[in-house]
Amino acid sequence: MHDNGVVTYGSPLLSAVGVVHAFSTRLGGLSEGPFASLNLGVAAGVEQRDSDSNISENHKRWFDALGCADRTLARVHQVHGNDVITCGQGAGVGDLPGHDVQADALVTRDRSVAVTVRVADCVPVLMSTSDGRCVGAAHAGWRGVVGGVVVNTLHQLLELSGGAGARDVVVAIGPSIGADAFEVGPEVVTEFTRAFTTHAKLIRPRTTGKATIDLRAALMDQLIEAGVPGAQIESTDRCTFTHADEFFSHRRDRGLTGRMAALVTPR
Repeated sequence: MHDNGVVTYGSPLLSAVGVVHAFSTRLGGLSEGPFASLNLGVAAGVEQRDSDSNISENHKRWFDALGCADRTLARVHQVHGNDVITCGQGAGVGDLPGHDVQADALVTRDRSVAVTVRVADCVPVLMSTSDGRCVGAAHAGWRGVVGGVVVNTLHQLLELSGGAGARDVVVAIGPSIGADAFEVGPEVVTEFTRAFTTHAKLIRPRTTGKATIDLRAALMDQLIEAGVPGAQIESTDRCTFTHADEFFSHRRDRGLTGRMAALVTPR
C-alpha cells in the first residue's frame, strides 16, 4: 500500500532494471458502487457508468502513488487485437496516440511518457529492456493471446531499442483471470489447439463439454519460444475473478464493473 492508500502490485524483475511500473488493484480510489474504488476506466456496453471526474481523480491518485505525476499517460482504444503502437518523442513519433487509435499494446523509449493498458480479467503484460531504456505494455485477452500481441510487443520493443535481443528483456505478467476460472466453449479450445503446440498443458477439459484455459501460461510459452529466458519472466497467482476484494472482473460482475490498469515508464 502506498502512502495515499492506493494498492498496487509490482515486479521484482522490473524493479531491478530501475523502471517505474505497477499493476493496479481496485483499492485506494473514490469511485462507488460496482466501480469502487480505484476505477481507472469506463465499462463498455452498460448503461451505468462511473463519472469522468472520478476516473480522472483516481488516475491522479495512482500517478501520485507511483511518483510519476510528471509523466504523460499514453493509452489506446483496446480492441482485442495484436497491433502495437510506438509512441513518444524519444521514439521518433511526434504525437502520443489518441483514445481513438485502435491497438492493444504500446512501446516507448521516451522518459516523459508512461504507457498503460486497462484490464478487468484480460492479462496485463509489462516488459523492459535490461537497461530500462525501452518499455512496453500489452493487453492480452484470449484473442490477443492467440493473435500473438505480446510477441508482437516484444519484437517492436527490440526494434525500438536498436540492438537489444530477446535475452536482454524482462517481462512481468500481471493479475488476470486464472486458469481455474477462465471457462470457454469448444470454439475457443479449437483456436488454442491450433495456435499452441503446448495446448495439452494449457487446456483442461470439463465434463460439461467446456474447458478452462491458462492464459498466463500460454503467454509464458510464447515468450520463451520467442527467445526470452524463462528466468526473466515473472507471473502471478492473483485471479481477478476469484479475489473480488482486490480486483474488478468483467466476467464475475457481468460487465458492470471498473477497470484496473498496468503502467510502465522508462528510466
